[in-house]
Amino acid sequence: MSSTFDLTANARRRKGRTASSGAHSLKNVKAVVLAGGRGTRLAPYTTILPKPLMPVGEHSILEIVVEQLEQAGVVDVRFSVGYLSHLIRAVFDSRPESSAEITYVAETDALGTAAPLKLMTDLDSTFIVMNGDVLTTLDFGDLVRYHREQGHALTIATHNRSIKIDYGILHVDLMDRVRAFEEKPEMVSAVSMGIYVMEPEVLEHVPEKTYFDFPDLVGALLESDLPIGAYRSNDLWFDIGRQEDYERAVDAWSRNGHANGNGA
Repeated sequence: MSSTFDLTANARRRKGRTASSGAHSLKNVKAVVLAGGRGTRLAPYTTILPKPLMPVGEHSILEIVVEQLEQAGVVDVRFSVGYLSHLIRAVFDSRPESSAEITYVAETDALGTAAPLKLMTDLDSTFIVMNGDVLTTLDFGDLVRYHREQGHALTIATHNRSIKIDYGILHVDLMDRVRAFEEKPEMVSAVSMGIYVMEPEVLEHVPEKTYFDFPDLVGALLESDLPIGAYRSNDLWFDIGRQEDYERAVDAWSRNGHANGNGA
């Protein structure tokens, strides 16, 4: 399986604008945004637009993501692109000058969610990786601060999600006697938000030119006994997977006053 390394710089600076200069400014932290998926579960929308360009108010999801990263102080953003990548380039090539330099790495074959990292150059210090279809009010600066303080090789931003079971659950002992019965219980689990902070050593566990997902990477790191942490977030968060997810996210984002601003 082959991939083409295709870096196109799009360095634009907005005059008179400065990035966040707070204690957790991320000007030395690179951000990799995964924006190459086909988004088949969001069809028919994604037959016309790549999922990261789906509109939320006056902006696309990806524009909101980049604006949030810029406000956190990130000045180096890399897009991993594939499906309908020319539309992503068109949007950001015509975008007003910004504080971040945007570059593109194109996959000629689908590589999964972790393997594209192997196509990136100069990921030689702490870096952020995130899906390009995530809407959240997560504080990226605090996430990176937590990651560094804990000394993790990988930190996964997590969110508690309730999962309702549509059946009555039996608690049965070894003699098949029923000891309890729960009618349609709800289970709360910590789920990945699709946002990660990594150290360069993580890349040593990503194979070259081979399909490799984040669960594969986590398994490899655990096998090598590298520390993996969970950053628990109560922030607004939507993972845009299906049509109902998208519609729910647009409604909630608007009701919380983000849709016509920058999303921060």
